[in-house]
Amino acid sequence: MKLGLNLSFAVKRWMRPEVIAKMCRDDFNVKHVQFTWDLIDPWWPEEERNALAKTYRAAFEKEGVEIKATFGGLAAYTYPQLLAPYPEMRHISEVFFKRAIDMTATMGVPVLGTPLGGMDYADSRNDKTRRERYDAMLESVKRLAAYGKKKGLQHIEIEATPLITEFPHSPDVSVSLMEDLKNTDIPVLLLIDWGHALFKPLLQDEADIALWFRKCGKYIGSTHLQQTDGLWDRHWDFTNPLGVLTPELIAQKTKEAGLDDLVHYLEVVPAFEADDDHVFEGIQKSVRLLQHAFI
Repeated sequence: MKLGLNLSFAVKRWMRPEVIAKMCRDDFNVKHVQFTWDLIDPWWPEEERNALAKTYRAAFEKEGVEIKATFGGLAAYTYPQLLAPYPEMRHISEVFFKRAIDMTATMGVPVLGTPLGGMDYADSRNDKTRRERYDAMLESVKRLAAYGKKKGLQHIEIEATPLITEFPHSPDVSVSLMEDLKNTDIPVLLLIDWGHALFKPLLQDEADIALWFRKCGKYIGSTHLQQTDGLWDRHWDFTNPLGVLTPELIAQKTKEAGLDDLVHYLEVVPAFEADDDHVFEGIQKSVRLLQHAFI
């Protein structure tokens, strides 16, 4: 199995690309990373943004660590994006994602991943409006796939989230979304987060990773690994004793589903006020635990 590392742990802590790249190689011993837009905002002025993107590309190339994908981070997730209530907001979101594609291409990275956005309270509870938002989102993703092809992307990955106000949020909705996007210019796949897939308050009996893998397996491009209690979207590291997952269970379920050839990214999102050295130690220990289980 291939273990990767999402760079979310570095946000507000380690901001120099050469430091993060060396840390990934020497301290964490990972060969694959997923870059987060929280380190470079796609909205930043193009010339300066691209120059910064190239410094990350060069730093990781120097250390022999591959940036396999970029991924929408915490900041981008706070906005309604492609499911916003107003057409002006949805248009702006599509422009934003095009700029993220531009940044991804500048870094020489072949894959872009992101959640799609979230609906307004009233819209999500109105069947007619909910369908309208879904259909409009499909058209946006199709245009983004066409744009991504022009920029050299291999595929786009959509993250399933643990909210009923978002698409997709369940195994069946994920499959329907993939079927509705099967004829895009480049493939659109799923990114399955273990913490989201095990979120019992929303999914109830469907909070079962084997069920997710069985129904969605052929559409999955990568996964996010996090320690969770199934009650909130924790994004803990694997030293937390309150979690319900073990690295051995993750390895077992992934292999049983035939998904061990994918890259599985550890995605830890610490509290901003968490001690930096504690965050570092948690990532280092988690990577070692997962690597040992993945052998």
